[in-house]
Amino acid sequence: MHAQKEQPWLFRTYAGHSTAAASNALYRTNLAKGQTGLSVAFDLPTQTGYDSDHELSKGEVGKVGVPICHLGDMRTLFKDIPLEQMNTSMTINATAPWLLALYIAVAEEQGADVSKLQGTVQNDIIKEYLSRGTYIAPPKPSLRMITDVAAYTQKHLPKWNPMNVCSYHLQEAGATPEQELAFALATACAVLDDLKGKVAPADFPNMVGRISFFVNAGIRFVTELCKMRAFVDLWDEICESRYGITEAKYRRFRYGVQVNSLGLTEQQPENNVYRILIEMLAVTLSKKARARAVQLPAWNEALGLPRPWDQQWSLRMQQILAYETDLLEYDDLFDGNPAIDRKVAALKEGARAELAQIDAMGGAVAAIDYMKGRLVEANSDRLARIESKETVVVGVNRWTEAAPSPLTAGDGAIMVADPDAERDQIARLTAWRASRDAGAVTAALTALREAARSGANIMPASIAAAKAGCTTGEWGAMLRQAFGEYRAPTGVSRSPSNRTEGLEPIREAVDAVSSKLGRRLKFLVGKPGLDGHSNGAEQIAARARDVGMDIHYEGIRLTPAEIVSAAADQEAHVIGLSILSGSHIPLITETLDRMRAAGLGNVPLVVGGIIPEEDAARLRAMGVAAVYTPKDFELNRIMLDIVGIVDAQDRAA
Repeated sequence: MHAQKEQPWLFRTYAGHSTAAASNALYRTNLAKGQTGLSVAFDLPTQTGYDSDHELSKGEVGKVGVPICHLGDMRTLFKDIPLEQMNTSMTINATAPWLLALYIAVAEEQGADVSKLQGTVQNDIIKEYLSRGTYIAPPKPSLRMITDVAAYTQKHLPKWNPMNVCSYHLQEAGATPEQELAFALATACAVLDDLKGKVAPADFPNMVGRISFFVNAGIRFVTELCKMRAFVDLWDEICESRYGITEAKYRRFRYGVQVNSLGLTEQQPENNVYRILIEMLAVTLSKKARARAVQLPAWNEALGLPRPWDQQWSLRMQQILAYETDLLEYDDLFDGNPAIDRKVAALKEGARAELAQIDAMGGAVAAIDYMKGRLVEANSDRLARIESKETVVVGVNRWTEAAPSPLTAGDGAIMVADPDAERDQIARLTAWRASRDAGAVTAALTALREAARSGANIMPASIAAAKAGCTTGEWGAMLRQAFGEYRAPTGVSRSPSNRTEGLEPIREAVDAVSSKLGRRLKFLVGKPGLDGHSNGAEQIAARARDVGMDIHYEGIRLTPAEIVSAAADQEAHVIGLSILSGSHIPLITETLDRMRAAGLGNVPLVVGGIIPEEDAARLRAMGVAAVYTPKDFELNRIMLDIVGIVDAQDRAA
């Protein structure tokens, strides 16, 4: 006899682009199609606390999400969407207190009962230092702001999830399942340890119950399913033994999932449909470890921004599994399975050992350098296995011959960001600044900076600033003044790894060119703009180091001016830029102009990123020596290319 049919998980589509008005139209369409929750993607300036007209925002406005500069933008984003009835997930971390403040202000304007608001702010800053790069402040004040938000919601928004521990990007950065388990759980412990002092002991169990997780599901779906069962067990164990939570409902592992984008391929992209489906099974098949909310990437994500139809196709995949199959009519299908039990036990053992190591170092905040180094190493191992074909990726390193895909044929196969969106957004921002009460803004910002400095909860001052008409960049500037700027570790150590597979001939080529140059070949790796996806840049820098090049890599979020200045100081022989946010044309145009102005016009520039072929051709015409996209997974071949480019330049000179 099967059990009563379960309710399905929340169906979400991660969406937001170009402008608040365009995103609002998309949300209303998706809600009409049967989506049951909103998941808001913000652009990089919004995520990093800059206004759309800031120097670092150039080319990034509205690219990977929606730009929200002030209360007017937030009003437009949720126009005619009753927030009291919504469940809204906002993927926002460093600026989470600010975006939640704007959301509360709009809800109040709509006449909503704020205590009924439901949703989540991701608000996980530790993964920003480890893998995503959209931090503002140093770790300690950032942790304090996470718990400020939690303590505020406990009092005023009891149904809101104030913190969503995000292990998603850890896997994208190369984490093993054991590392993903341990690093995420260590982050949750750091938050709860800090939160303990901010809420009454009687309210603490309920706050533990409001912590949720956002997890990645990769293609090794049996391992991933076991990872989810391990997460459930370990969290229960930690809540009971470390925090003394006696009520089972507060120890439940509540999680949403976005299945893996790392494994989506530019080659034969239609294969990604099957990958996404299989990855979804890992987080839905086992009732005990089933996600509460699922969002799926689109099949063409490795090519560019998905269109509404692509997102609809991913939504249909969820609906078919939930409503056409009989999955939700059964108890857990895996209980008592010896193979599953063995794998879960092994994952828990590995995660506990990793957790003990982090605890011994003083917890997640103290162990950021250690964790970052572990991720870069794990990612190097993952890539080396793909290069050596030990890990098979269909259409990439095996079965690469294929009929051309009709899905990618013709114009409009990929959505292109609206080139006028940035101008439009800046014009509205300028008008907003001109129309507000300057005195009220100044007073609100002064109060915000004082709250940050004094240690008072950041939320009341943030909500007051939102209502006074302050902007995202002004809020971010106050935090930078109060807490100082911060640059996270790169995880790329100075000493070469002991990986030697296939490196000897490249090392010899590097030595030969270096002796011709009269010094070691100097390779400067840079990440201009606000794109914090640093995995590619780290792997290029690490491999260049391993083949004997002298590398200079300072990490993320540099202006073209800073990169060119460093290239002049370092006397670089070649510059490599990594840009994954789609802002490659404006950033590279500026970099090339500045290189010529600085007398570095003869230094070759190579570029990597998610770059459509017509853009790649345009970049080469502008003078870029080589363009690499996700299909170029053989790092050794890229290293040989770079040696050849420097050698040719030296001969030409």
